[in-house]
Amino acid sequence: MVKFALFVILEAKPGQEAAVEAFLRDSRPIVQNEPGTVAWFGLRMGPSTFGIFDAFPDEAGRQAHLSGRVAAALTERAPELFASAPRIEKLDVLAAKLP
Repeated sequence: MVKFALFVILEAKPGQEAAVEAFLRDSRPIVQNEPGTVAWFGLRMGPSTFGIFDAFPDEAGRQAHLSGRVAAALTERAPELFASAPRIEKLDVLAAKLP
């Protein structure tokens, strides 16, 4: 059962929308190797607004993800790709349905 989640809102710099989309698509295989990440979604919410939603069974899984390869790449590429710093929201999952 998942109990914890992250919701990250990303606003692409003008002209960087395709690069942000590629970044999210390229991150999927990396996240698949994180045993504590139960669900992960790269999202497009508008023309230049993107997001990441991921879920974890425990706080350790969430913290491992926050210190993992995708988070490091996100931090490294933020000045190049994003109009503002990524907004990271830590969430508690109240109910879920997963395969």
